[in-house]
Amino acid sequence: MREKKVQETEQILIDNYEKYYRLAYSYTRSQEDALDVVQESAYKAIRDCSKVENSDYISTWIYRIVVNTSLDLLRKRQKNENIVGNIEEEAICEDSYSDPDLKTALDQLDEAEKTVIVLRYFEDLKLDDIARITDSNLNTVKARLYRGLKKLRSKLEGK
Repeated sequence: MREKKVQETEQILIDNYEKYYRLAYSYTRSQEDALDVVQESAYKAIRDCSKVENSDYISTWIYRIVVNTSLDLLRKRQKNENIVGNIEEEAICEDSYSDPDLKTALDQLDEAEKTVIVLRYFEDLKLDDIARITDSNLNTVKARLYRGLKKLRSKLEGK
């Protein structure tokens, strides 16, 4: 039974590798980090695939792993940057101008809203699947989606 789930999981990983990479890249904005996230996610998926009761949900479960692994990496990176930033704060002068493009606007959303928008519009997933991936109620996902889109529209229009 476990071997069958491992094989199914491996096949899903192979078939959807590019989607998982794009999703990870949308968070990390780095080719190397995205590759690391996908590799770590694949390891976690194969290691824990026997915990998934219904094989139909393996694909959405892997999306969830990729999102969580990406967010973990970003949190670690931010923690490290805060430590280094405090040390180098006086030496660095940042440009306060930010280009109001889509990536910048997406980065300004909170994690939950960004996740829903990326999964819906960049990965073309259904709202039901997004609810399973984020372990949220469908109505919560809809609210995050519409709230996030409203914020994006506002940021992109410069209001």
